[in-house]
Amino acid sequence: MQLTKRDFLKTLGTASAVAGFGVASPASLSAAASIQRNGKPRLNLSLAAYSFRDFFGTATHAQRKSKDAKAIDMRGFIDYCADHELEGAELTSYYLDQNIEQTELIALKRHAFLRGIAISGTAVGNEFTLPKGEKRDAQIAHVKKWIGNAAIMGAPHVRVFAGGTRGQSLKQAQALCIEALEEVGEYAGKSGIFLGVENHGGIVAEADSLLEIVKATRSAWVGINLDTGNFHTDDVYGDIARCVPYAVNVQLKVEIQPLGAKQRSETDLKRLVKILREGGYQGFVALEYEAAPDPWVAVPEWLDRLKEAIG
Repeated sequence: MQLTKRDFLKTLGTASAVAGFGVASPASLSAAASIQRNGKPRLNLSLAAYSFRDFFGTATHAQRKSKDAKAIDMRGFIDYCADHELEGAELTSYYLDQNIEQTELIALKRHAFLRGIAISGTAVGNEFTLPKGEKRDAQIAHVKKWIGNAAIMGAPHVRVFAGGTRGQSLKQAQALCIEALEEVGEYAGKSGIFLGVENHGGIVAEADSLLEIVKATRSAWVGINLDTGNFHTDDVYGDIARCVPYAVNVQLKVEIQPLGAKQRSETDLKRLVKILREGGYQGFVALEYEAAPDPWVAVPEWLDRLKEAIG
């Protein structure tokens, strides 16, 4: 029988109470399926490989050492994260061979360990609102494949998408998404991998629908991959705050664009860090740089600002 978030949390609550850890009682957990964490908030800084999306290529180690070289590979990216004294590196799957061998995944795991870097997660592209059939099955199979790859690398989290309505009603699309999330969530749980549904447009463009989907998904291994730049609503920071209790990973963008704004504005890092801490978040905060300025110049500056904001 599949364990729901609520039953999972009740189990944790009962076990922790016996152990004397002071977790909220099962009765207090019954109203919502949010993640219950012990202790103080902890924000561990990571960097998403997507930040250098225009520069992944086949550069050799010697080329990466050249100050004029722009190309980077995933091992070089791990080195970059280590050189900038980060806790983690998010290895976006787009920049790895889609048919990557297990030996190479293990080699990446070894390289990261020797550089003192945790592989904080990976990210896949998928659509879970397709009607039932071969195309939908292929999407589910693709996510399962990368769950397996994540397990080999020792990555505890995989970012997934929901999808759009595709001519269906919102409720129909939500139901299809929930069904798929439950299937891949059960699969991921067997390897101890968390799945984070990103607020990435479509049926999860706004917090209400995203929260509805995550709360309805019967899996203790499915939560939110909270992208701080993807809400384009009246109250971006308020919507982020509502999602924090369900977040299993945070991807931090350096810009936001509220509803009606003609252009993006700079993220208020101190306000964002305060929201994450007040929401009790513990986990990785991965800078995912998308702004126009050259990431080779801008990313180090933003990492320094983030370190200062986190303290």
